[in-house]
Amino acid sequence: MALKRREEDSSENKKKKKRVGFSSSDPGIEANECIKIFLVKSEEEIGVPDCTSIDPVDLNQFFGEDGKIYGYKGLKIDVWVSLVSFHAYADVSFESTDDCGKGVTDLEPCLKKIFGDSLIVKEEFLRSFVSKRHYIRNVVSDGNPVLSATIEDGYESSKVKVIHMSLDDFPVATLYSRLVPLLLLFVEGSSPVDINDPCWDIYFAVKEVSIEGDITFNLIGFSAVYRFYHYPDTTRLRISQILVLPPFQGQGYGRLLLEAINSKAVSDNLYDVTAEEPSDYLQSLRLSMDSLRLLGFGPVQPWIESAATHLREVNGPEEPNKAQMAPPTHVGEQVREELKISRKQFLKCWEILLYLALEGEDEESRRRFRSWVSGRVRNEILGKDSGEKTKQLVEVASDHNPDMSFAVFVGPTGPGRSEVKKLEPEQEQQMELVVDEEMEEIAGIAGKVMSFRK
Repeated sequence: MALKRREEDSSENKKKKKRVGFSSSDPGIEANECIKIFLVKSEEEIGVPDCTSIDPVDLNQFFGEDGKIYGYKGLKIDVWVSLVSFHAYADVSFESTDDCGKGVTDLEPCLKKIFGDSLIVKEEFLRSFVSKRHYIRNVVSDGNPVLSATIEDGYESSKVKVIHMSLDDFPVATLYSRLVPLLLLFVEGSSPVDINDPCWDIYFAVKEVSIEGDITFNLIGFSAVYRFYHYPDTTRLRISQILVLPPFQGQGYGRLLLEAINSKAVSDNLYDVTAEEPSDYLQSLRLSMDSLRLLGFGPVQPWIESAATHLREVNGPEEPNKAQMAPPTHVGEQVREELKISRKQFLKCWEILLYLALEGEDEESRRRFRSWVSGRVRNEILGKDSGEKTKQLVEVASDHNPDMSFAVFVGPTGPGRSEVKKLEPEQEQQMELVVDEEMEEIAGIAGKVMSFRK
């Protein structure tokens, strides 16, 4: 990391600054206002106006309790991240420093919180573009290729591979540690996984590149996946982190990573695939992909058509029968066994498949579908449906701990038991807005499924 003043002041200016200086109370500056992050593939791109810059998530979390930098005037921090070795170099410049009661922020440990050991000095950073040009190729060379594809990129096509590796391998763990800063910069609330836990795997998406006959790899993205034990003798995969680097986003590489993970689960006959607190975008992408897979899965189709037929044939103001709308348990189990789609994910996809089955149908069938979705949303928000079986806590006598003794009782609502109260008009209006949002999401994902299908 380089620290430098922009220019030396004349003795006259120095005297003025001693008299004027900072205001008596230094308001500080937020990190996002003075830090710029650039991704570069070569030494020549450093300092070029049109090189790839990124907008990171809130950087204030790395700078003190209130997230501000104090004691600097004219502070500018440019951080360059190499897409070759994934080292970083920070160029820090400022006009002057002054302690106005809140000290002068020590920038190096703050930047280390983000970039760790990948932060190196300028000379080493510049050399790395040549000395580490085969870094990615060398790391992934011992990995297991799970999926290969040819991606059309403008007028060119590129060979892309997804390679599966274990994080407990030292070179792999080192590369991951250099990628962690990108997670911190792009994914809000992210944190590094425990590389010492042998259950962590990583999937690298890499693009094959030929430079003057020299074949090397560019890293496009990656996903960290945890292997959970599932009783009695199998394993389930949980997607914990997934990131496609900014220059490659919006080109289908995230989908490729998910396809590779699904393929691995199927080929190894694992239990299922889930995701840990996925972002809205990731969940939407997974639902689109899983719904597309289900469209081509024969055992599901008759039951989707049966549910759609029920919606078409419901008489007048009658509401859809929930038993006839839900997929049979054995179908969900078959989906899990063959496609490795979890029961929870399958139920979400079921709504999308039913929406697609009703496309072009009359308005009344659509209204009944919305009514069915509304019932599910209300049940999730209110916790139970009026008139149906509900879970209730019942106090019971116990010699162990009289103050914390209860049993869970499942039964119908009735006299003496709490029932769902009718919503007030304003609450009902808010509930309808939630249902509208849910319908918009279903329609959006259904549209994405059809675009994938083309």
